[in-house]
Amino acid sequence: MEALSPQTLFTGQQIVWLPECASTNSEAQALIVKNSATDGCTVITDKQTAGRGQRGNRWEASPGENLTLSVIWQPTFLAPTNQFQLSQAVALGVLDWARDLLGPDAALRLKWPNDIYYGSQKLGGILIENTISGAKIQYSIVGIGINVNQREFGMPTATSLAWLTGRAYPLKVLITRLLECLERRYLMLRAGRVAALRFDYLQALYRYQERHTYEVDGQEVSGQIVGVDETGRLVVEINKELRSFALQEIKYIHK
Repeated sequence: MEALSPQTLFTGQQIVWLPECASTNSEAQALIVKNSATDGCTVITDKQTAGRGQRGNRWEASPGENLTLSVIWQPTFLAPTNQFQLSQAVALGVLDWARDLLGPDAALRLKWPNDIYYGSQKLGGILIENTISGAKIQYSIVGIGINVNQREFGMPTATSLAWLTGRAYPLKVLITRLLECLERRYLMLRAGRVAALRFDYLQALYRYQERHTYEVDGQEVSGQIVGVDETGRLVVEINKELRSFALQEIKYIHK
């Protein structure tokens, strides 16, 4: 890949491009162990053979057609109890980027905790892995996978930019702009603009303040998402009671 020149302070100023790798997050972790990654170092690959998603799922992407990358940040200003603030900032950065491409009125939403949805289909996913040292987050590896030019998927719930618009996209330009959008939101977090990030996140949250069907404890229930608590758990009103759920404790049902 040709050299990238994002207009950023540090994000993407060090680029590690690999034609093929198992996982960009794993490669990023190896760079940290070798002490050879600067703050904002970005690992990019054309072909990821064992990409990881939330809940241990694999992230599937056709070689050379999509964005698969990992950004290394050093958010030592952030306490481990506030990890979800970083998750919000990253998700909003990807959302800003997608809205630039598809328009401000596009049906783009953030599915808790940080998947990117168009309508009821998944456009991209994020996996953040944090290294905690004492009372600080020493490193965050932000893995991002976004479907761009791929047209065929093994899952009916997946979509891509090309599928939505009918056109192909130059990946280099998209990566450059994505890194700029990510850093803008990250700098908001670093500046302590937590309330603004939280507000924007809730406004973009998939199914926010709508009543839908979910699976909880093996049973289908009717619930309404009313927010996300300080630790990042999803808060849902079920039978006039507010309940908070961690990642694997509630399942979205599509009807």
